[in-house]
Amino acid sequence: MPIELTKLNDSHTDQAALTKPHLMATSPLSCFSARPRPRSPGTAVWLLPAAVLLLLLNRWSHMASYPSVSPRGSGSVQVGRAELYSKMARDLDERGAAFLKGGETSQSLTLSDLFDTADDGAVVPRLKAADPPVRANVLYMDPKFAAVISKAVKDVFLPYFDQAIWFQNTSMYHFSMFHASHHLEPIVATEDEIEAEVEAVKGVTKNLCPLKIVLDRVVLTSTGVLLGLWQVESGTDPAEIRSRLREALPRAPQKQLYDPVLLHTSFARILGHPRLPKEQSASSFDNVKFFHELVAQINEKICGFQATISELWYVEEYDVLALALNGKMKVRRLHLGCNRQGI
Repeated sequence: MPIELTKLNDSHTDQAALTKPHLMATSPLSCFSARPRPRSPGTAVWLLPAAVLLLLLNRWSHMASYPSVSPRGSGSVQVGRAELYSKMARDLDERGAAFLKGGETSQSLTLSDLFDTADDGAVVPRLKAADPPVRANVLYMDPKFAAVISKAVKDVFLPYFDQAIWFQNTSMYHFSMFHASHHLEPIVATEDEIEAEVEAVKGVTKNLCPLKIVLDRVVLTSTGVLLGLWQVESGTDPAEIRSRLREALPRAPQKQLYDPVLLHTSFARILGHPRLPKEQSASSFDNVKFFHELVAQINEKICGFQATISELWYVEEYDVLALALNGKMKVRRLHLGCNRQGI
């Protein structure tokens, strides 16, 4: 599924903070268990303009079919989610900053397949018609929550990357759940079949409860994607949502794009080298440590941030990575109805 990005915005941070470890030089631990005081966008004094989104398939998308899972019970789903996140947090240490070498993405696409560079140096997305269109079901985050996250990310990263970074569109933060058709296993559908899928998904959403989620941690992957990894405090768990969508969409690809317990969204995509601190020489520069310190600053700002998710979108992407690259798409917005008699 997509990649998520936005336009650049002026912001600044204390560059001296990166000359010494800010929080830690290793991958951040979960702050979920610490139960921080809930942060709410209602207390924030900023709002950021919407821009364009980037959600990149990451290497932990276990191309796996989804069994029927009930997260209410042993807690194994939450444990599995925590283990998955710990693995994802180690990726940068294990693989290094591969994105600085211009390697392929996890979709076997190079950055040059996804972006062009304008005359002023700004990165602009390349759009290509998707044949057939991708049909995706995603949970949607309200921009009032996304704006707080985007502000923190831009404050920390923008001073060091200028136009070599693409931020997620604050009006399009989303969590990929389940594909009725994707680029690896296209399932062609007529207009009538698509409408039948939409009605089936509507039936599912009537029995889904809104999710209260908390940001477990922020990580940077070896492919340059800054990810927010979330835990669920209440509501219908993503594992159960995917299981119900599987039952409602029997024609969907058996191999899906994400681990059943994963709940993530992309905050930004790094597309080039950072500007080095003035006192730092390129030969002695430790990229991994530098990125860990930036990520540690973001975690200090927003780890433990809470949000409520009350919509699921059925999206037809007419362009490749349309959700990611601001391409052509058709969106059906469905409210999570929480009919408890059906749960």
